Amino acid sequence: MKTGFFKVKTREEVWGEFNRFPPLASEEISLAQALNRVLSEPIIAKEDLPSFTRSIVDGYAVRAQDTFGASESLPSLLEIVGEVSMGETVSFELSGGKAARIPTGGMLPAGSDSVVMVEYTEELDKKSVAISRSVTPLENVIRPGDDFKAGQEVLRAGELLRPQEIGLLAGLGQNKIRAARQPNVAIISTGDEIVPIEREPRLGELRDINSHSLAAMVENYGGVPLQLGLSPDQFPALRKKCEEALDRADICLISGGSSVGSRDLTLEVLASFEDSEVLVHGVAISPGKPTLLVKTGDKGFWGLPGHVASAMVVFQVLVRPFMAYLSGAQLSLGEGRSVRAQLNRNVASKYGREDFVRVKIQEEDGNFIAEPIFGESALISTLVRADGLARIERHTEGLYAGELVEVIVI
Repeated sequence: MKTGFFKVKTREEVWGEFNRFPPLASEEISLAQALNRVLSEPIIAKEDLPSFTRSIVDGYAVRAQDTFGASESLPSLLEIVGEVSMGETVSFELSGGKAARIPTGGMLPAGSDSVVMVEYTEELDKKSVAISRSVTPLENVIRPGDDFKAGQEVLRAGELLRPQEIGLLAGLGQNKIRAARQPNVAIISTGDEIVPIEREPRLGELRDINSHSLAAMVENYGGVPLQLGLSPDQFPALRKKCEEALDRADICLISGGSSVGSRDLTLEVLASFEDSEVLVHGVAISPGKPTLLVKTGDKGFWGLPGHVASAMVVFQVLVRPFMAYLSGAQLSLGEGRSVRAQLNRNVASKYGREDFVRVKIQEEDGNFIAEPIFGESALISTLVRADGLARIERHTEGLYAGELVEVIVI
């Protein structure tokens, strides 16, 4: 094993280590499986979207010039010559002074170039309609290719497929896509004091929170969690769990090691595997400074703090983007949804480290207000009450009440 007890790294430097790992292979999946997956190749439109000129309102298809000057006091009178039916090709054509009833999504008849909303019309009888407002050419219609044109790259490789991208793919008839395989993430909880959740803990013991919270986060962000169970702080037991992780997973999260001795055991176990290299041994963030990242073959082993809040923060700011990187996602340090919010009280910070402070977000007069939630990293209640993580930059000793801060929404 290549060791080297490295200096504490910044979050940016940790992200820089991701390129030491090969991305996951791609696979063909159906559109029904595509939500929250990452495209592995671009999507090129094979046809215009939409493919015909259609109305975006209920009303009357007209020639715009026939409505010029129309008003409530002096409406334009047009002859109704037909009605557009949904899903059918229009067989008639509009000439001057003519109109046709049309529903939202209906195909415009040849000769027409706009649609008057039904609110600005009044049928005088079955053959005539009064138009009380003029329209301009192409008003209330969309034309072929207004969304996307045939041959256009509509989605790039590395894009995360949200509901709106799923809708676009459906509109283009793209029932199959190629996406990166979902990462399999093994989860191991360590500690002699940790017991399964179904067991009543004795004095000095704690139920296993981390396995379940981390598994939920893995699934929430597009991975496949593999809970490998608990391991006591013993070399043979932990190594056996890590061997299973090497066989079954792309990533392994070893939760525990809040004490120096436990961290040393995790390193000792990982050092016993051939082709292992310590990439990260401490990160300049709080909470989460004792985080480890070890490359074993092509697999990434993360040593996370044992305290649940610390482990979940590290997952959010380091493991989550690592999963996204392996899936081929386009990453930036601002990855993830964030808002700008105003602190409602002072927050202290230590110069040289990046702090992630749990906050409650409220909205007042159209502005977001961030209320810090203070508490020890062993307390899950602080995360249960939190809506986000306020990021305090490294080169500051804190922020004052009233200052704006970036909040990662969780």
